[in-house]
Amino acid sequence: MDDDATILSLVEALKHREISAVQLVQNCFERIEQLDEKLHCFHETYPQRALEAAESIDGALEAGDEPGPLAGVPIALKDNIVTSFGHTTCSSRILEDFNGPYTSTAAQRLIDAGAIVIGKTNCDEFAMGSSTEHCAFGEVCNPWDLTRVPGGSSGGSAAAVAARMCPGALGSDTGGSIRQPASLCGVVGVKPSYGRVSRFGLVAFGSSLDQIGPLARCVKDAAWLLRIIAGPDRRDSTCADLAVPDYLNGIDQPPQNLRIGVPKQYLSDKNEPAVNEAVYSAIELYRDLGAEIVDIDLPLTDYGIATYYVIAPAEASSNLARYDGIRYGRRAHLEPGEDLYDLYAKSRAEGFGPEVKRRIMLGTYVLSAGYYDAYYKRALQVRRLIKQEFDAAFEKCHALLGPTSPTPAFEIGAKADPLSMYLCDVYTANTNIAGICGISIPAGFAEVNGKLLPIGLQIQCKAFDEATMFRVARMFEASTDFHTKRPPELATV
Repeated sequence: MDDDATILSLVEALKHREISAVQLVQNCFERIEQLDEKLHCFHETYPQRALEAAESIDGALEAGDEPGPLAGVPIALKDNIVTSFGHTTCSSRILEDFNGPYTSTAAQRLIDAGAIVIGKTNCDEFAMGSSTEHCAFGEVCNPWDLTRVPGGSSGGSAAAVAARMCPGALGSDTGGSIRQPASLCGVVGVKPSYGRVSRFGLVAFGSSLDQIGPLARCVKDAAWLLRIIAGPDRRDSTCADLAVPDYLNGIDQPPQNLRIGVPKQYLSDKNEPAVNEAVYSAIELYRDLGAEIVDIDLPLTDYGIATYYVIAPAEASSNLARYDGIRYGRRAHLEPGEDLYDLYAKSRAEGFGPEVKRRIMLGTYVLSAGYYDAYYKRALQVRRLIKQEFDAAFEKCHALLGPTSPTPAFEIGAKADPLSMYLCDVYTANTNIAGICGISIPAGFAEVNGKLLPIGLQIQCKAFDEATMFRVARMFEASTDFHTKRPPELATV
């Protein structure tokens, strides 16, 4: 079977016995063995467990049973999604040997649908980063250029899908951590509306911002995966009690009288010229397809990063307080005379990396007495204004269009300054702040030093309107072939 095959085509091929689940899983592990030494997408893989599951699914299919809508499809999970098998490390030394006591709702729904989990992918530690360089077990490389980052924090998942190691994967998105690596790796990445997918079993970073979402190589595959993992969950009180539409139903039918908003702040001269050119080309394509293009003003766009980097670290400092060397995780060795305070301090100092420590300190500061009102409370007020700004925009249009990232993939080590790294999220963070949905789709390439680097187009829609989001994204995808391109770098790996 061609390793460019989509998830939906694999489902049909497996159902008609054109390929076996065992063959499909073996192909993935062969690809991982061939490429992952250079790319470093996976923290660990589960060949024995996956092959046993594949044999079971093949048996069920041979017997004429219906083992699920994803029966036999290999899927990778970001290493902050808990499973009762393998480790869940969050790419951090403090959880290096942690075995989850249960399986997350999103992962369990995939397994119940017949998907085969082949491994856990590397990410920025505790999902804090935009490059997957902040991984305790080594950075991930971009399949399009091994000297460049894949984006983050779900860089391992995005790179694995782009490199054809698996047809789909799950990541998590707190400020752009699915969409930005999808953009830099040339795949599709979805950030669902807050509450659309259960967070039960997702190791918390920013509890009011985190969402699990799919990465795939085409819009229909991403829609299929989201349909399976979404829906109410009594174990997550923030999960919306709303029915999940069949996103594939009508996905090839553009919305009637489609109006697409283009925020003027999204086409900044701070973007790489190739990024703006790709967005302008997309605007013209949508206009040619009959859409009305509407100018939108989102003046609070530039306040999103400041707002995000108050709220997210504040929540992170609270969520990560539990890693103390006592209940679970890394426990430091104490010298004679050292006490409980020393155990806490040494365990956290040894277990957390520099970026996590930075955000814990920042979050603790903005929550401290004397600074809470000046920073955290003010950020919550601006958050409400940003949400209201998006609400007003969606009264004028069905979807917002713009770049996912201001640049293509940058070189490993190029953004050593934390602020320059934080600015990578300028177009994605507000989606999380407002709780709306967003998708990044391949929209072109920039040629840098003789190599093509993917550019992503972001489409945002109002909360719980993923159906429109997928239909608008599919309009572009059906009229272009960017999503079919594969990294030429793989031929030399």
